[in-house]
Amino acid sequence: MADGELAALVLERRLAAPGQQPVPSLCLPLTAAERTVLRGRRLSSCGQPLLLQLPRGAALRPGEWLAAADGLALVQVQAAAESLLRVTAVEPLALVQAAYHLGNRHVALELHCGELRLLADSVLADLLRHRGLRVEALEAPFQPEAGAYGGHHP
Repeated sequence: MADGELAALVLERRLAAPGQQPVPSLCLPLTAAERTVLRGRRLSSCGQPLLLQLPRGAALRPGEWLAAADGLALVQVQAAAESLLRVTAVEPLALVQAAYHLGNRHVALELHCGELRLLADSVLADLLRHRGLRVEALEAPFQPEAGAYGGHHP
């Protein structure tokens, strides 16, 4: 480690909740893809080096707390903003059809009443516009559906 370089905080545990009393914590902004990788180097929002060494399991969820082995250092997972496409349609059936076609391409989707969200992709944007859908760029956290066997999250 070079002079002035911070030592990485090693995170080994997932916590249900941080406890009753307020605890100073770090925030760990991660993209949807990064939340599926439970091991490796990361940086907190303030630049603190972190090393994830979490047991295998489900993807991390925004709001989830991680801790060092001693439980003293707490880090909260956040959904990082990503470049997305917001897709809307005048007719609800057109949106359902779009979801069907995107699903056939195994495109990760975040579903909302009246809109779909997906990671920005110019080819898919053109395809959706060609089908008569409204497509706009958006910077926001991405929380795609877990899939048929991935469990349910609100």
